[in-house]
Amino acid sequence: MVLAPILRLEKKIFSGFETIMLTICSGTIFGFLGYRSAIESRRTQKLNSLGKYHFYWCCLLSIIPAILFFLFFSVIDGFILKVWLEDFYPNIDSLDFTDKEINFIKVMNEVDGITFGKAEPWVITAAESWKIWISVADNLRSYITFALSISFGFFAYKKVSPKFEARLNVEKIILYILGLSSVVAILTTMGIVLSVLFETIRFFDYIHPWDFLFGLTWNPQFEGAIRAGSEGADPEYGMVPMFVGTILISLVALTVAVPVGLLSAVYLSEYASKRVRGIVKPLLEILAGIPTVVYGFFAALTIAPMIKSFGEQVGLTVSSESALAAGLVMGVMIIPFVSSLSDDVINSVPQSMRDAAYGLGSTVNETVRLVVLPAALPGIVAAIILAVSRAIGETMIVVMAAGLAANLTLNPLDAVTTVTTQIVTILVGDQEFESAKTLSAFALALMLIIATLVLNFFALQIVKKYREQYE
Repeated sequence: MVLAPILRLEKKIFSGFETIMLTICSGTIFGFLGYRSAIESRRTQKLNSLGKYHFYWCCLLSIIPAILFFLFFSVIDGFILKVWLEDFYPNIDSLDFTDKEINFIKVMNEVDGITFGKAEPWVITAAESWKIWISVADNLRSYITFALSISFGFFAYKKVSPKFEARLNVEKIILYILGLSSVVAILTTMGIVLSVLFETIRFFDYIHPWDFLFGLTWNPQFEGAIRAGSEGADPEYGMVPMFVGTILISLVALTVAVPVGLLSAVYLSEYASKRVRGIVKPLLEILAGIPTVVYGFFAALTIAPMIKSFGEQVGLTVSSESALAAGLVMGVMIIPFVSSLSDDVINSVPQSMRDAAYGLGSTVNETVRLVVLPAALPGIVAAIILAVSRAIGETMIVVMAAGLAANLTLNPLDAVTTVTTQIVTILVGDQEFESAKTLSAFALALMLIIATLVLNFFALQIVKKYREQYE
């Protein structure tokens, strides 16, 4: 048997990183060989393509097929071994999907050294076989990847000649890479949406969609108590409080971020001197590099007590954790998104448009208001949409400054929570994916995706209606 020596190699020879680096080195070597061959042949005959394109041709052809095989094998080997492990399961014919998953987890726990008492004999046998075959699969992956790299590299090197259209072939390869990247991006998006959708459908087997979409109460924590047989309130899964809280905090954040960010961008691009711009712009962008947990500490320890103290002085009832505190700090956090992007968009408006406005007698204020901002409107709207997405997806600040209470209120002085915060809260720790409480996180995620798509759609319609068209 040809593969017998390989199958006896239970010890991993190369790691995945080492295999990739060897493949890149192999491609680079073949690239230099192809370049040298092309340069030497130039002495006797004119080259159809420059020497660098021969380098790219040999290098890309040696690396890309090998890397694609490496990625493909890395994806499928786990599935193959998972199916292969089913041969060790007792009473395989009577097991359903859940039982198979439980058996698989038992084997993986044994492989990882996570034991809860003495494992069953079949689990130990399957775990030992898994370890052996994983090493064998890794070795096979490394050998075949490196062999493909050398084979394709040698093939590309043999194709090098003065008449060979290296540039045309390199452009074709790059075109294929761009197309493949687009397909991967689309499939990734579809995979995310479909995975969330399927789990949401399972959730609707437990909870009626109407109760979820229009329910005014979110109270899932009693589910465990009811299962245990204790008396208590029925769990309720109304998403309205979380979306109201998300919108409330986001509006507070945008009230701070959009005016400050947009006005600072206008000032830096149209009014500030180069010296002032060189100082202020980096200082604004520093805000984008501060971890969100630091903003959360600032909101919980400084802003929230300040708001509570001021509210009590004027006779208002303010919660120790409020949407206003979280929204204000979140607004400060997303200022750089609005400011930096808007500044870049405003600077990209052609100077000739400004000069034309000045030539007609417009002031700087009129030029900015009537010429520059309408021309930069699509980019400004894109910056605001990015800021909204950042605000909607923020979790840490909300947890530390707004709390976890799913209150249905429009008062920014009350404690609220957001969709993303509840998703994180639900999925923390080990979860049973057969319960409505766990599956509700996927339903919330799907509704958040739909809401974001609707928001983007209306933003595009606004841009189309109000943007200025120029020839």
